[in-house]
This record gives sequence, structure tokens and C-alpha cells, in this order.
Amino acid sequence: MKFTFYGHSCFLIETEQYKILFDPFISPNPKASEIDLTSIEADYICISHGHEDHLADAEFLLKQTNAILITNYEIAGWFEAKGIKKIHPVNHGGSATFPFGKLKYVNAVHSSALPDGSYGGNPGGFIIENKDACFYFSGDTALHYDMKIIGELNSLDFAILCVGDNFTMGAEDASICANWINVNKVIGVHFDTFPYIEIEHQDAIDIFSQKEVQLTLPKIGQVIEL
Repeated sequence: MKFTFYGHSCFLIETEQYKILFDPFISPNPKASEIDLTSIEADYICISHGHEDHLADAEFLLKQTNAILITNYEIAGWFEAKGIKKIHPVNHGGSATFPFGKLKYVNAVHSSALPDGSYGGNPGGFIIENKDACFYFSGDTALHYDMKIIGELNSLDFAILCVGDNFTMGAEDASICANWINVNKVIGVHFDTFPYIEIEHQDAIDIFSQKEVQLTLPKIGQVIEL
């Protein structure tokens, strides 16, 4: 399994047969200017919530790749109205099995309005489990006690957590989340894109280290073997 970081909260998970893209926000991100949007391949695109910095390139990429969209019911309907036909809607606590594995949509504490101001449903995160690994992507969220349930019900190999603070968890809360969900490997996302969420990398790494968790803060374009 591979992780490729495209900046902000956008990343690609590659299994042996499938490519799953999360929260596509690339072309409006000046820090990701070297990423060629037209080169991105995906079989599935997962969107955690409706904010523009998590779906700005979704329509283009859904049409380019012919990928299946997985997201909450409200966002699914919004894209359906734009002519996107290959959609699988989910909602909180629900799970579904796909060729790449089992996916569950779980709670996030945040907000969710679509770029045109329409209702984006409630924000969420994803748990994906297959023969290679089980991992949790938090989406944009505050620390919340439901994370303990995720740790109790799942045997996670790693997590992808927001760490940029201000709008989401910062390093301190995200490191607590890592302990609650029982992981010792975390990939940080949602950091450095805007001045509000710029972080001191070593400080964040040290905070996680104090809780015996390895934090990786990937560079844009970096590929990580999982």
C-alpha cells in the first residue's frame, strides 16, 4: 500500500489493484503548483466534507478518471446535480464493502457548507480496512470522545490526522487522538497551506514523540510505502 501526498488534505492511497483519492484540493493550492492534475488517476474519490479546500478539483477529476464518488448523502446529491453519475452515498456509522475493502463513514466535529453556500451535510472521516491494512482518516475535526470507540472497535495500523490547529486539531489534540485510537504511526495533513495553519514541524513531531507516536509530515509529491 502506498500513500502519495498532494498537499493540504489531499492524498492518494494505492492498493495492489485500486487507487483511492481523498479530498481533492490541488489546483487552487499554490504550494501544490508542481502537481499535474491531468496525470492523477483514481478508481474512487472520497470526500470527507463540503468545504472548498477539500473538493475544489473533485468535479474535474471525477470526469477525467471516471472514478466512483464516495461521500455523504448531501454532497453526493450536489455532485449528482452537476452530472456526476457514479456515486455511492454514505452516512455516519454506515459501512459498505467495495473492491478495495470495507469503508465506514465516522463522526467528525467541524462544519460543512458547499462552495455555493448550500448545505453540505455533517462532516466525517473514513475507516478503511482490507487485507493489507486498516487505517483511519480523520477529515477535518476537533478532538472528540467518539475516537475512543474507533480505537475499541478497530485494529488500526496507522492514521491520517489533521494537525494544523486553528480550524482543526493541532498536534497536542491529534497526539491524544492517536493514543485513543491505539496507533503509533500517524501521517499529518491539513497543515501549512494557509498562514492560519502553519506549524513548527519539529515541535509537532516532538509532541507526538512524547506519546510514543511517530508523526510523519509529508512533503507535497512525496510517496510513502505503508
